[in-house]
Amino acid sequence: MARADVLLIGGGVASARCARALRRHGFGGSIVLVGAEAQLPYNRPPLSKELLRGDLPDELVLAEPESFYVRRNVSLRLGAMVEELDSEARTTTLEDGSRIEFGMCLLATGAEPRIPSIDGAEHALLLRTLADARRLRAAALAAGSGAPVTVIGGGFIGVEVASALAALGLRPTIVEMAPHLWGGLLGTQLAGWGAARLAGAGVAVRHGVAVTRLDAGAAWIGEERLAHAFAVAGIGVSPRVELGQRAGLATDDGIRADAAQRTSHPAIWAAGDVARAGERRVEHWHAAREAGERAALSMLDLPLPAHRAPWIFSEVGGVALDVIGDARGWDEERWLRDDAVLAYLDAGRVAQLAVIGSALDPATARGLVERGASVHEVEQAVLGS
Repeated sequence: MARADVLLIGGGVASARCARALRRHGFGGSIVLVGAEAQLPYNRPPLSKELLRGDLPDELVLAEPESFYVRRNVSLRLGAMVEELDSEARTTTLEDGSRIEFGMCLLATGAEPRIPSIDGAEHALLLRTLADARRLRAAALAAGSGAPVTVIGGGFIGVEVASALAALGLRPTIVEMAPHLWGGLLGTQLAGWGAARLAGAGVAVRHGVAVTRLDAGAAWIGEERLAHAFAVAGIGVSPRVELGQRAGLATDDGIRADAAQRTSHPAIWAAGDVARAGERRVEHWHAAREAGERAALSMLDLPLPAHRAPWIFSEVGGVALDVIGDARGWDEERWLRDDAVLAYLDAGRVAQLAVIGSALDPATARGLVERGASVHEVEQAVLGS
């Protein structure tokens, strides 16, 4: 049986950052990373942006170059699925029957895209992996300029995919059940800006309706038929908790973890899209990267940095959009600097910021949100940027 002092289960940025942080802080034990995909761990944000548009070679999406794992003595088991995790025996069994014993383990199994609950859902392309991105780009190039495309879902993925397809010359239509983009979670002001930006980029948006069925050449909204070259579904993801559940770990919309990313078992940590380390699971790159690093520090019993405000980077019709913070409510939405920064205010204090076109440095915006700055402080920061 193979042995790992630290076993990283999952081939994403959380595992890669955990390995990097362990080595950076002097950990000399053995590290084994097991990933279900045959690819080296990679960053997912470019899949719906630069990679889909063809602006970025595949190798530049890697979380770390291959040489990193060699230099840092991190063993890779890629294209390998972990079938069972025995938390008490501290062993894992892979699909090929091989077993790995571990001292500590990070679960970073990520999430999988939700499939629409409609007839013909198998006709919709999904986007989660590098292979998915290649498949979607190939479909776009085969369809050719001017081809109509149906994008099911007006959240971050749907908006980004539609924007990238429009940049390739296709004519996407976003179909969103909610009355506003992003499910209304970012308020009416930003949703209105987003819809206008998409329209200018050649993306149509249908609000308050749902695709009821699909076939190879069309999407149906009730009795209305929308012809298309292909359809893409981006209606959210579900955390891959099954392995953790079978191991007896506590779950609730993800594998439950404390502020140090430790799960209900003292030898197992969780990070990335599968982990819920607070009231709400965060599914974005910055959170996965920082959680992987936090797990490494926790494994080494080192001091942990304060939790950072969530930071989502997106694109809308070719324009950068940074959303910093995770406000549950606000009493005012106020545009600043010629409608380039939207402040979500609660009793005059900033609870969240949406920054368009890099009008405010994200690090500055993060600091403002984290300390609950006044609207005057935000205005001064915007003017000085």
